[in-house]
Amino acid sequence: MTLPTLSGEIWNQKYRFHGGDGTTDNSVDDTWWRVAKAIAANEAPDSRVKWAQTFHDTLADFRFIPAGRILAGAGTGRDVTLFNCFVMGVIPDNLDGIFQHLREAAVTMQQGGGVGMDFSTIRPAGAAVRGVGAQASGPLSFMDSWNAMCGTIMAAGQRRGAMMGCLRIDHPDIEAFIEAKRDRTRLRNFNLSVLVTDAFMEALAADGEWALRFNGEFHRSVPARALWRRLMQATYDVAEPGVIFIDRVNQHNNLGYCEAIVGSNPCGEQMLPAYGACLLGSINLARLVLQPFAPDSALDEAELAALTATAVRFLDNVIDISRYPLPQQEAEAKAKRRIGLGITGLADALLFCNVRYGSEQAIALTCRWLDTIRHAAYRASAALAAEKGSFPLYDEVILEQPNLVTLDDPTRALIRQSGLRNGCLTSIAPTGTTSLLAGNVSSGIEPVFAYSYFRKVRQADGSTREEAVEDHGYQVWKELHGDAPPPENLFVSAQSLDPSDHLAMQAPAQRLIDSSISKTVNCPEDISFDAFVDIYAEAYHLGCKGLTTYRPNATTGSVLSVEAPPAPAPAPASAEAVLEPRPELLHGSTYKVKWPHSEHAIYVTINDLIEEDRRRPFEMFINSKNMEHYAWTVGLTRMISAVLRRGGDIGFVAEELKAVFDPRGGSWVNRRYVPSLLAAIGDVFEGHLAGLSGGEGPRADPQVPASSIEGAPVGRACTQCGHLTMHRQEGCDKCLECGYSKCG
Repeated sequence: MTLPTLSGEIWNQKYRFHGGDGTTDNSVDDTWWRVAKAIAANEAPDSRVKWAQTFHDTLADFRFIPAGRILAGAGTGRDVTLFNCFVMGVIPDNLDGIFQHLREAAVTMQQGGGVGMDFSTIRPAGAAVRGVGAQASGPLSFMDSWNAMCGTIMAAGQRRGAMMGCLRIDHPDIEAFIEAKRDRTRLRNFNLSVLVTDAFMEALAADGEWALRFNGEFHRSVPARALWRRLMQATYDVAEPGVIFIDRVNQHNNLGYCEAIVGSNPCGEQMLPAYGACLLGSINLARLVLQPFAPDSALDEAELAALTATAVRFLDNVIDISRYPLPQQEAEAKAKRRIGLGITGLADALLFCNVRYGSEQAIALTCRWLDTIRHAAYRASAALAAEKGSFPLYDEVILEQPNLVTLDDPTRALIRQSGLRNGCLTSIAPTGTTSLLAGNVSSGIEPVFAYSYFRKVRQADGSTREEAVEDHGYQVWKELHGDAPPPENLFVSAQSLDPSDHLAMQAPAQRLIDSSISKTVNCPEDISFDAFVDIYAEAYHLGCKGLTTYRPNATTGSVLSVEAPPAPAPAPASAEAVLEPRPELLHGSTYKVKWPHSEHAIYVTINDLIEEDRRRPFEMFINSKNMEHYAWTVGLTRMISAVLRRGGDIGFVAEELKAVFDPRGGSWVNRRYVPSLLAAIGDVFEGHLAGLSGGEGPRADPQVPASSIEGAPVGRACTQCGHLTMHRQEGCDKCLECGYSKCG
């Protein structure tokens, strides 16, 4: 089959096999056969050909889409895991144990697995460290170590690693955790979620005080409502943290009789115990609607049930053929044989059935389809148990767990007779990239983001470009109806839905899913805080296990843009034709950057132009006695200065500099990892912008946030070293660079 342009690019970059011996996937069908044969290798020898054909037919036309690690790794012979994500072990509250777990996370990410950690077991900042007469630095300081590690490891050579960091809402450092993502340079490789307990929600409802404790020891109390509002303000402003209702997660866990859930994978669809593994695949509902947009269009539910049975067998086989980064992960996966079968293309399937996302009819159809998957999955797992044996920790008490009590009697009887092959069967992942691979069907359980939009695509060199994308459902409408406008009451999107519409779809679906649902409530940028503030509390009362929100903001920006990117201006005859002339006098600041790999400091000078009582950066200079950097510093400063003199949005300059990773490795500076000297310069520029944004008129030299950078106003040239660092102090001229001084 021929893939659309963007789908083809994604296949080629992420999932196409390129072997060192010249073997390669020449088409997406080659990829299906590679994966199908690898998964079928776990079957009895005399049935492998049959199952390879069955698995191939299930994958064809993107009807069943395994998660990315399976598509990229199965049948390649590479030393990678086929599990997308893991929750790591319980982190001990001692230095040796903490860094042992950091190493385990690094090994897991190196093989392609994302990781989730609960940092609640680390004592709060300021707590006594007995035996050494010191105070603890707190969980966030150690999260910085994880963040730096993630930034240096390319997961399986193809993608940056993903991480989830969790903290309980009763931890004494919870307020700092809630505010952490306000710092645009901190914890950028993490998603953050607060583990919210039923007890806290009761305190919130009673408008009571909330005790913050560690290891049962009381530290202080805060008003529950104030803490909750602080959480909501942070997620309104910077889209994090999300929430996980951890008590509900454990109460509704199939395996609650033999495990405790401690955290979540990076996207929130799999809540897992220590060393739990996340094995995912999704049925593409949009491919199962027989006659899209016809008056009597409907989803083929018999085919849905058949696909489900094959997908369960497929994912169960992956457990046995996959590599595991750690032996604890393998033992955990094989003891419970947990899988996460979900859906994608829901919003497009509803469109094809002429049903509006978020409506009563949409809720009813979604629940009907999920219930079909649920029963087919349990029946398939019971049949596998009869054929291959139940999972080792199976106990008939599982039938009394909430997710199984509501199964129909024939399915429960089958489980009672045969057991179960898999301890948990269903979850709903976000499926972002694999949905694009499948022709941009709507992702997971989400509504269509927008029917036509531009997506930022990161390139191999770290840069990004804009890619025009159309939703699959909209493409089908145009094929059938040409230029006729689609009905607005049907083609709703994340841009037009209320938060309550999102929750109305998620909450009923959660009751039919074993694990959890990755769900982001997308909100328009102009939504008021009053309209936003109750989203998490409403989700709790509706029965959700967790969710996150996203409102476009200055800190996180947006990966997807509904607006068309501006057309490039015609190239001028010369750069000077569009650059503002330089005034005779500019005011600015010079910042000293101490880089551990360089004997001499780097001085970054940013001069500002004052216009209409405001200041904006106009030019940059970089100086150092280290001549090794001369050529690139001159080139860099000329280019950056040209960008600044053109005006417009210049925030991207800091972002691009900070995204540069030195192949020789970065450095730890002031307890924070900086990936390169250019990234340190990016920190300087970002801090300078932050300083300028705080005032209404001309200001004194802006203050840079504490980091590896020391600020100093521009001085006179030193007669010894030539740097603009000569200052008059205590009656003497002193050079801040070489130490030369002259008094009198």
